[in-house]
This record gives sequence, structure tokens and C-alpha cells, in this order.
Amino acid sequence: MDSQLWQGSLGGNFSDCPNGSQWVWDVFSECAQDIRDFASIVLGLVSIFCFAAASFPQYYQACKTGNMDQALSIYFLLGWLGGDSLNLIGSFLANQLPLQVYTAIYYVLADLVMLSLYLYYKVKNQSRGFSAPINAAFAFVFLGTVSATSLLGRAGSTVETVTFKGRTLLSATVDVAGCEPFTKKEIIGFTVGSIASLLYLFSRVPQIYTNFKRKSTKGVSYCLFALVMLGNSLYGISVLLKNPDRGQDEGNYIIHHLPWLIGSLGVLSLDVIISFQFLAYRKGRPRTSEREALLGKQDEPLDS
Repeated sequence: MDSQLWQGSLGGNFSDCPNGSQWVWDVFSECAQDIRDFASIVLGLVSIFCFAAASFPQYYQACKTGNMDQALSIYFLLGWLGGDSLNLIGSFLANQLPLQVYTAIYYVLADLVMLSLYLYYKVKNQSRGFSAPINAAFAFVFLGTVSATSLLGRAGSTVETVTFKGRTLLSATVDVAGCEPFTKKEIIGFTVGSIASLLYLFSRVPQIYTNFKRKSTKGVSYCLFALVMLGNSLYGISVLLKNPDRGQDEGNYIIHHLPWLIGSLGVLSLDVIISFQFLAYRKGRPRTSEREALLGKQDEPLDS
């Protein structure tokens, strides 16, 4: 889940985007001058959809199996929430468009729902005799979380509607050498993005260990990781396809996007490991207790 999807090429008016598409500028404040820019925007939008839809298969799997507290690592969920929270902070610091702000808020809300489901099944599975009070408490906490996040979203949309600038997280005046220097605000955004990428990366390690320890991926939805893998792939391609700003060379453009590229490609490689775990544990042997029960039945003497 990464809301830092496109570089706001220019923060001024449409005259700064010669030969660009007027409607793309009006809708996204993006300078789309050729097929590369258009492809970057389309792939970026599709990657947002992939990230946004990734949580729903896990919601269904959690309700179906009821063992989400055993299937997912709490550190995986906390790392994901931390990364998305920093992305939300970065969207405010970078004066992103309302679309990016709303998307970042949605990601945080989806993470909170996931974490709430984890805690719900954790408490429920440990206190099976108190299902009704637990359900009521979960509903109360969930509604409170949704209300608080909605208020944050309305406050953020008010600020963004007033400014409505193109993203400026990685934008600055380009010098004659084609090297775009970092401003103080960009350094903060760069730092936030780097920490978010590290959280995304480290969140996968506990989940890989949990799958290995259980020798099972039961209760974990593969669609969750498949959609995130697709989203990260499309995101990386969309960044690489985008044309640099006028006067900026390709190398400097890559440097300005390095934290998000490393985060997306690094997470992609770790999700590939999780995919192999799904294949390895797909036809896993019965657990030890189940095998012993089966062997015990076979050893019982036949009735005469």
C-alpha cells in the first residue's frame, strides 16, 4: 500500500506544460506530453485500485476461518499500519492532490479494520464463553475508529481543497546541470518516505517467520499479497515511465524517487518468498496431533 504514486511535475499553471494534455492537467495536475506520461498515469491509477482492493480478500478469509490471530503476525499488521500512516503524513507535508490524500486515508482506515479484526479474533478465541460482549465491544471500537478517521479525512480535504497544488514532495527548481536540488521540505518528505519503505519491508519478515513456524498459510489470503505484488509492480513501472521534469536528467529523477522504488521492489521480492510459502504449504501434512489421532484409530483392535 503506497500512496506516493506520481511526481507532481509542476506546481504552476498549464503554460508550464507545453504540448501537454489539458484534461489530464485539470484532473490530476500532471503534465502528460506523450505516451510515456499517459501510460505512467494509467498504471498509477490501476496500482491504487490494487492496493485499495487488497484488504478485502483477507477480511473474507478472516471471517471464514476465524483464526486470523494465528495466521497473521501482529508485527506484520503494525508495520503495514506504520508505513501507511507515514504515507498519510507525507501527503500532508507534500501538499498532494485530494485524490492522493483520500487514498492515503483509505489505506490507514483499511489497516485499522484489519488490525481490529486481528484483535477481535485474538480476544474471542481466548474467551469463547464471552462472545456476545466481545462482539458488542468490537462494534463500538470499530464505529469509533471509522468516525475518527472520517473526521481526519474531512479536515485533510479542507486543507487540500484550498491549496490544490500538484505534488511538490519531489519538485524543485532545476539547475542548468539537470540536477534538481532538495529543499528542506523535500528532505523531510524524503526521510518520511524512506522510513515508510523500511516499515513496509520489515513488516514482511515476521509474516514469513509466522508461516514458516506454523508450516501453514491457512487463514491467510493469497489474494492479499497477489494484489499488493501487482500494485507494487505497476507502481514501479509507472514511476520509471514518467518523463523527468524539464531540464532534469534521468539519474536525478531516479534519485528523487529512490525510497519509494526501493520500498516497492523490496516488498515485491519478499512477497515472492511468501508466494513460495503458499506453494510449499498448500498440500501440507496433517498437524502432529491429527496424525497421532489417525494412527491411534488404526491401532485400535477390531470389535469381535
